[in-house]
Amino acid sequence: MDPKLLSLLAPVSSFFSLSSALVLSGGLVVYWILWVVYARHFHPLHKIPGPWLASVSRLWYMLQIARGDMEYTQRRLHAQYGPLLRIAPNEVACASPDAIKTIYRIQGALDKTDFYSVWNTQNFSKHPDVFTCISDKVHGERRRIMNHVYTLSNVLKSEEYIDKCTGLFLQRLAEYQDGSRPFDLGEWLQMYAFDVIGELYFGRMFGFMETSSDHESWIHSLDLLMPFLCMTAVAPTYVRSLILASALVVPGSLAALKAIENIGTSARRCVAQRFAEESKDEGQHRSDILDQLYRIHLEKGDKVDFNLGEIEQEAYVALFAGSDTTAIALRSVFYHLFKNPTVYKQLVQEIDEAAERGQLSSPVKYSEAIQLPFLCACIKEALRVHPGVALTMGRTVPAEGLQLCGTYIPGGYRVGMNAAVIHYDKSIFGPDADQYRPGRWLADDAAALDKYMLHFGAGTRTCIGKNISLAELHKLVPSVLREFQLDLREKGQVWRTRNLWFNKQEGVQVRVTARQFAKAKGDRAEPDVEI
Repeated sequence: MDPKLLSLLAPVSSFFSLSSALVLSGGLVVYWILWVVYARHFHPLHKIPGPWLASVSRLWYMLQIARGDMEYTQRRLHAQYGPLLRIAPNEVACASPDAIKTIYRIQGALDKTDFYSVWNTQNFSKHPDVFTCISDKVHGERRRIMNHVYTLSNVLKSEEYIDKCTGLFLQRLAEYQDGSRPFDLGEWLQMYAFDVIGELYFGRMFGFMETSSDHESWIHSLDLLMPFLCMTAVAPTYVRSLILASALVVPGSLAALKAIENIGTSARRCVAQRFAEESKDEGQHRSDILDQLYRIHLEKGDKVDFNLGEIEQEAYVALFAGSDTTAIALRSVFYHLFKNPTVYKQLVQEIDEAAERGQLSSPVKYSEAIQLPFLCACIKEALRVHPGVALTMGRTVPAEGLQLCGTYIPGGYRVGMNAAVIHYDKSIFGPDADQYRPGRWLADDAAALDKYMLHFGAGTRTCIGKNISLAELHKLVPSVLREFQLDLREKGQVWRTRNLWFNKQEGVQVRVTARQFAKAKGDRAEPDVEI
C-alpha cells in the first residue's frame, strides 16, 4: 500500500482503536454497575447481611486470607449481623449450632464446593482423594474401600511406631533440659508429626528429628505455598490460574514447588519399595497403615480399582492433612497449658499419680491416656479454642434448596460453618466460651457439647485420619509432661497465628528442664474446681 495513504489512514486507525478501548472500558463500567445493583438488591442472597464488598465480589474473602485472621473477623461480624453472614456474592456462612445437622447431614449429604479442588497438586490416581473429592457420592464409594484402616483399633496396631517417634522426641528435648537454651517447641512438634506420618505411611521416619532439621525443606515449602493455595481456593474460578502463576515470581516459590514435587516422588518411591519387599513373600511385614492399604490392593484391588496410584495418593495426602493439623493441635495443647499454670499443675498431678499407681507405661499407651479425665479435658478444650481448620467448610446447596435460620437458600449457592466460630458460641459453651477452661468437659452435661465440636469436620466428611491425630495427642502430651517441665521463654509471651485454612501458630519459644519425680510429688498445687 502507498506509504502516503498509510499516513493518511493512521489517524483514522488511532481513532477507532481509541474508540474501541473507550467502548470496552465503558462496557465494563456499565456491567459492573449493573452487577452491583443486582447483587445488592435483586440477587437471591441479597437480604443476607454482611460487608458491602463481600456482597459484590470474592475480593473481600481474598483480603481476609491475605490478613490471615478470618476467624476473628467472622466472630465479630456474626456478633454484629446474626447467624447468617454473606461472605461472598454466592456464599453464606452460618453460625447457628442447630444448623450443623442440616449442612453436614448424613442422609442426602451435600457436596463440597470447588474450594477443595485446588489442594491436591499431584496426579497419583484417576480417583479423587477423600479430602478434595467434591462429590459426596464418589467420596462415600472410595472411602468405604479403606475406612476400616482408619478405625481406632486398627490405628493402634501401629502404636509401636508412634512410640518410636515419641521416644526420639523425648531424647531431643533432653538435649535442651539444662534450661539455658530456649527453642521453638512448635517447630519440633511439626517435625514430630511429620516423622509419625513417615513411620505409618512410608515405613520409616523421614529424618526431621534424627537430623534436627527441616527434611528437604518440606515444612518451609509448605509454608511458602499455603498462601497461594488458600488464596486460589477462595478466589473466583476465572482468576485462579493467575494467582498460581504469580507464585512463580515470589522468591523461593520455584524451590518450594520442587520440594512439593519431591514429596510426591518420595511417596511413589516408598510405596514401590514396599511392593517389591512384599512380592518376596518372606512372611514378615510391618503392620503399619501402608501395610493395611497394601492388603486392600492384594485382596480386592482389581475389583474396587485400588492399586499403586491410590496407595501413593493416600500416603501423599496424609503428609498435608495429617502433619499440619496434628502439629497445630499439639501446639494448642502445650501453649494453653503454659498460659494457664494452675491447669498445667493439675494435669501434671494427674499424670504423676497415675504413674505412681503403675498405670502409665513409657511411652504412654493410648489405652492408659484415655483413662486420665483431666488430660482428655485439656486436649479437647485445646481443640475447641484453636481448631486446626478455621475457615468455613463450604457445601453446595442441593437443587431443592435449604432452610437456614428461617431463610431459604436456593440450590447451587454455597453454605458452610466455621469451627472457630461455632466453638465460641456462648449459648452452647457458656458465657466463658472465649476462655480456655478444661473443666467444662468434666461437668455432668459435657457429653451434650460433643455434637457441636467441628475440629474434625462433621457428617459424612469427618477427617478420616482423626484417630491417628488423637493417638498422637493422647500419647505425646503425658509422655512429655511426665519427664520435663516446660515454660515459655518470656512471661507474657503470645503466639502468632495465620489462618490459611490450616490455622498455623508461630512463636512458641520455651525452656525445658528435667523433672525430678520425687520432688514433684511433694510440690503439687491443689486442683481448682473451676478450671
